Amino acid sequence: MSTASAGTGAVNWTPAIRLPDPAIEVIDPRFAELFIWNAKLERIAEGFRWAEGPVWFGDGRYLLWSDVAGDRMMRWDEQTGVVAPFRAPSNNSNGNTRDDRGRLVTCEHATRRVTRTEYDGSITVIADSFDGKPLNSPNDVIVASDGAVWFSDPPFGIGGDYEGYRAEPELGSNLYRVPIGADGAPGAIELASGELKHPNGLAFSPDESVLYVVESRGEPNKCITAFDVVADADGGATLTNRRLLIDGHGASPDGLRIDEQGNLWCAWGGGEGLDGVRVFAPDGTPLGHIHLPEPCANVAFGGRKLSRLFMTATSGVYSLFVHTRGVR
Repeated sequence: MSTASAGTGAVNWTPAIRLPDPAIEVIDPRFAELFIWNAKLERIAEGFRWAEGPVWFGDGRYLLWSDVAGDRMMRWDEQTGVVAPFRAPSNNSNGNTRDDRGRLVTCEHATRRVTRTEYDGSITVIADSFDGKPLNSPNDVIVASDGAVWFSDPPFGIGGDYEGYRAEPELGSNLYRVPIGADGAPGAIELASGELKHPNGLAFSPDESVLYVVESRGEPNKCITAFDVVADADGGATLTNRRLLIDGHGASPDGLRIDEQGNLWCAWGGGEGLDGVRVFAPDGTPLGHIHLPEPCANVAFGGRKLSRLFMTATSGVYSLFVHTRGVR
């Protein structure tokens, strides 16, 4: 497999020689069942300003991600290892996912909107305002099985000109839901929660009964909050029973994804010994850690069996085959 550089400087990193890879730390014995003893951490791409928002396209066997401050989206081909620009400029894209029809859904800082890329390459705006005011800077996004688009909207992208355009926020730091009609048309944007401290990464439990949200300004520590998701009679959804699930204890959680057992694979930062991916059981018990040489921003499951974890970590993109599969 070849590794391609894409521009700016990268962190010095050397693949492990011995097995099991010392980058994999078992905190709870249950984690030993989730990793493969002879699978090593790999760096598949490097040279980015702020790698974020990985999303897997199994039908094409490629990974897309955002280089937020680089104002571009990148593409890595699993079969050839070639890394190339996918979209540039990208409106300082951040989080990405796919909808129930396989289309790319993207958060854009510069345009302060969430978009969908149609099969023909055209762009549909999912949301760009609420209550007559522009959104802040949509950060992370997920799509429920009913097609509804959920996204977080902290002001990170408008705090300066590095990851968007400097502006004063006109809305709170909210979490939103947008229903999508049978014809693909976005419905009216709904306020899902206005009580979170700068919501960031999002993920559903496998049965979508629980929504996990990273609070990037949680107090006293950055944290991961859980909500119960209750279906409404009109086809909508309400979040109830907000609770603290995981206390960061000085670390910086960011994006997260869920495996088929309901475990949380969370991008983690905070310096040496903390940077990487922290894995938790559904009840919040820490199971293990994948150490990276730089802070991790987001993760995605992919590969032909959805058993390859991809990690976007500041200047590089890393991968590790694991003994579980991501939720489809």
